[in-house]
Amino acid sequence: MSHLFLIFLYSALAFNVALGGGSEVAGESRDGANPFTPKAALVRYWNKQIGSDLQKSTFLLSRASPLSAVESATFTKLAAQNALSNYLPAFCKSANLFCFPDLGQSLEKHGPNSNFAVYSNKNFTNYGTGGHGGTDSFKNYTDYFPVDSFRRYSRDSAGHNDNFDNYGPEGNTMDLSFNGYGSGATRGVGEFKKYSEESNVPNVRFNSYSSDGNTRKQSFRSYSTESNAGDQYFTSYGKNSQGSPNEFTSYGENTNVIGSTFTGYGRTANAANDKFTSYGFGGNVPVNNFKSYGDGGNSGIDTFKSYRNQSNVGDDSFRSYAKNSHSAEVNFANYGQSFNEGTDTFTGYGKGATGHKIGFKFYGVNNTFTDYAKKGISFSRYTNKSSETMISTAANGSSVNRWIEPGKFFRESMLKKGTVMPMPDIRDKMPKRSFLPRSISSKLPFSTSKLEEMKKIFHAADNSSMEHMFTEALDDCERAPSKGETRRCVPSIEDMIDFATTVLGRNVVVRTTQSVEGSKQNVMIGSVKGINGGQVTKSVSCHQSLFPYLLYYCHFVPKVRVYEADLLDPKTKANINHGVAICHLDTSDWSAGHGAFVALGSGPGRIEVCHWIFENDMTWTIVD
Repeated sequence: MSHLFLIFLYSALAFNVALGGGSEVAGESRDGANPFTPKAALVRYWNKQIGSDLQKSTFLLSRASPLSAVESATFTKLAAQNALSNYLPAFCKSANLFCFPDLGQSLEKHGPNSNFAVYSNKNFTNYGTGGHGGTDSFKNYTDYFPVDSFRRYSRDSAGHNDNFDNYGPEGNTMDLSFNGYGSGATRGVGEFKKYSEESNVPNVRFNSYSSDGNTRKQSFRSYSTESNAGDQYFTSYGKNSQGSPNEFTSYGENTNVIGSTFTGYGRTANAANDKFTSYGFGGNVPVNNFKSYGDGGNSGIDTFKSYRNQSNVGDDSFRSYAKNSHSAEVNFANYGQSFNEGTDTFTGYGKGATGHKIGFKFYGVNNTFTDYAKKGISFSRYTNKSSETMISTAANGSSVNRWIEPGKFFRESMLKKGTVMPMPDIRDKMPKRSFLPRSISSKLPFSTSKLEEMKKIFHAADNSSMEHMFTEALDDCERAPSKGETRRCVPSIEDMIDFATTVLGRNVVVRTTQSVEGSKQNVMIGSVKGINGGQVTKSVSCHQSLFPYLLYYCHFVPKVRVYEADLLDPKTKANINHGVAICHLDTSDWSAGHGAFVALGSGPGRIEVCHWIFENDMTWTIVD
């Protein structure tokens, strides 16, 4: 392709974007009719590698790159020149990618009593400073994919109320920060009713939260409930405050691999009243870290009513708790009653305190106290082994970890007409994205050794949510395969086709569950069809990874049986979905702590384990 032609292509793209024309250039559309579009090229590749029957591939082809021929050629050239970073917004929009906006400082001024119905992707440099009285309300803040920053929020306000009804719901890779929240505020109430609920890989920071406040009440009713992975930080929480009660009603309930850090919590506060009603209940492998909690406080009351109760494993650390405090009252009503042992460490607990009263009731397993006060601490009950009350019993008599979602794993015998069983939440909660054409994806860096190049292209800051997203995907893709496993991460549909046909041959079909109907409720099994006549077969299963463009982790799964089943409403018997399930017959190489064995009982190699194919995941098999 000549240099002059490339100049023409890029000029056409620039002219088209400037006119707001999106992808349609010179009459070209995104429907694949133009033979030079990536989608049209993909159809030809499918026909060459697999055949002309596209009936079963509609689902996959709908996720093909929407780029026009001009856009594809232009961005391919820019990728080859390592220049995509300079055109990232246009690239992300045209290719339907998940990218974070580049936020500059916002100097918008908002008067008192501001009410926002929906707000997202903003940088407030100075919000509500010195406000007197009144209320600021955010009803729905940062829906879905937020990247936001509050530099100074309600600083030095007096009698002013702040209300966030729903902050960051169902967000993906959120990057949110409050730098200076309510510092020096007098009286008033700050309330978060629902904070980061059902979010995926959040990166949330509160720096200098309610420091030097005077009788100002802050509360979080629901914080990061049912969130997945990610990290949350509170730095300097309630420092030097005067009589300011802070409350978390439900913190990190039913989360998965969440990391939370509180640094400088209630330090040198006077007459503080901090309360955690339910902290980390039902979490899976939580990592919680409290550094300097209530140190130097005077006449404070700190309460954990239920701390990490019914969690699974995890790693918790309290460093310097109520150290050098005066007349402090600290209480853990229920600490660490976990399903499986985690690691909990207290260092510098109550040391140097005077006139203090510190107690524990129902203290969990595998915990360590180092360097703690020898007086003024009482233990009502110390548990040396897991409590049997932490385990419920399934209908078949097997032990069930309450954290494992009902129906996530099941036995093959359940796939019979008339069986009523719980359906887990199979909804895809990741952002909507498209594949890149292989001509572009093959030119983008993708390895841990090239992480800095990846960050530069997608404008990812150090320690940002996007950097964490990159490292998580790379860790999964670069992990050594397990015994007998063949695996590959595929950034394009062409790569996925190549992997599936290499492993299974060219006579293949791809299947997925039809919809999300029936999620989180009971369903009745209708007609059931076993693929390959219900015999043992081979499959390639592909699961989404969180990444700017569609990226799938695909692995060859031997010794499985694959089923299709009509799913019915148990009351009306109406057909509501058509599910695809895969049953793993050889589980001998699975970990003994795998959630399937916790939910179903038994252990590696002793039972088969089945699960549904979730929304936007898929399995490839040989055509019947």
